[in-house]
Amino acid sequence: MAFVPSLIFSIIYLLGAFGVYKYRKQKDDPDIFFFESCWTIFALLIYLAVLELRTGSFYILIPILLGSLFLVSYRRNKHRLINGLLFNVFILSFGGYLIINLFRTEDILVGGLLAVLLAIFLAVLLFGLVTLVIFLYWNSLVVFRRESHSIANLLTLLLAIVLTIFLFSDVLLHPFPQWVQVLFGIAPVSLLYLFIVFLNFLSVSILYQFNHPRYDQDFIIVLGAGLLNGETVSPLLAQRINKAIDFYHLQFKAKKQAPRLLMSGGQGSDEKVPEAIAMKEYAVSNGIPDGEVLVEANSTTTLENMQFSKEVMDALKPQGYKAIFSSNNYHIFRAGLYADQAGVNADGIGARTALYYLPNAFLREFVAILFMHKKRHIVVLSGIVLFYVIAALLQMYFT
Repeated sequence: MAFVPSLIFSIIYLLGAFGVYKYRKQKDDPDIFFFESCWTIFALLIYLAVLELRTGSFYILIPILLGSLFLVSYRRNKHRLINGLLFNVFILSFGGYLIINLFRTEDILVGGLLAVLLAIFLAVLLFGLVTLVIFLYWNSLVVFRRESHSIANLLTLLLAIVLTIFLFSDVLLHPFPQWVQVLFGIAPVSLLYLFIVFLNFLSVSILYQFNHPRYDQDFIIVLGAGLLNGETVSPLLAQRINKAIDFYHLQFKAKKQAPRLLMSGGQGSDEKVPEAIAMKEYAVSNGIPDGEVLVEANSTTTLENMQFSKEVMDALKPQGYKAIFSSNNYHIFRAGLYADQAGVNADGIGARTALYYLPNAFLREFVAILFMHKKRHIVVLSGIVLFYVIAALLQMYFT
């Protein structure tokens, strides 16, 4: 009868999940997944806490404390890279807790949950570095066929080449002296460091996709992007505007008060009109009243988007306001960092991007964020280089 508690919990959980779905559906809420996730986490914690009480142990407090630390940090400021690190540490502690709990209780539900986590881990191992390299080459070919041939669009290819060299490093280094092989240790350790940083960045970027702004906004800043033929809204930019338009209609339906759209984007050297003007024309042609669309046409970078948009909003509502910004899903986390720098208290909503473009886009965002915190990374990587240079010198002169 050990399965009875798991069965009862499963029934309660499914009923609760159905109730959440029906309630949010009645509210015309597009983010049902967010609330379903909250219900899942809450129900699971209650179930695990009951198991702990039955066994008289308190191991669950470790992941709860680490999870609480992450939630406090994330709630205070969603635009922090350390949130990714805290989340990953929480996941590791939770996995360890499930292993301990399974051996103590032999609970079917805990075993199933652990099996899912182990399956994900094994999939990563099975489809490891070699498969990643093959995927990167394939993706770079797709991007090469569909996008412009700029350096920014070749990042997956460059990463694939670097990883290919790394895979064959043992063969390539075999003829060289031992001290050269020691010196090459810089590469795997540096790659490991950058992988951990990237994993933290990717985790917090994915978490940020579940941002759920309330329907009480005064402004939606729409971040500009390049125009087609210097005057037409591109498909990528249209996605950003459409995301803002969708939120506009949802808020009006929920609260009968719509936010104003603030189009932000200047005129590039190869553009006939400022991006913001073209964006406004697109929004108006898609049913947004002309008076509800504001224009900021002087910015040339994301930081300036935020700074100049803040000036517009401050002038219109000096007593205070609520705002969000709209961009593509891969870009909203870095845009949030710039919002913080500009003193804009706003979270982002992300428009969907073609799947084939996401690997390259996230790599580009990662490189940009590395440069935003270049001093920190230079110090760490310099320490790695110094350590292996000293080790190579010792190998050269004392063996």
